[in-house]
Amino acid sequence: MNEGVWRTSSYSGQQGECVEVRTLSEEAGVRDSKDREGGSLLIAGEAWRAFLERL
Repeated sequence: MNEGVWRTSSYSGQQGECVEVRTLSEEAGVRDSKDREGGSLLIAGEAWRAFLERL
């Protein structure tokens, strides 16, 4: 993955109702695509990997 690059899921709706994710060295960032300046949530890398495995 490209570290630090925000990306949107291909499953996101056409109206922008989605979140964006970016991977960092030890964590993942998640933000609302409709409010990009509203801040982001940082999730520990191990917790993010566990979440993705359970999807």
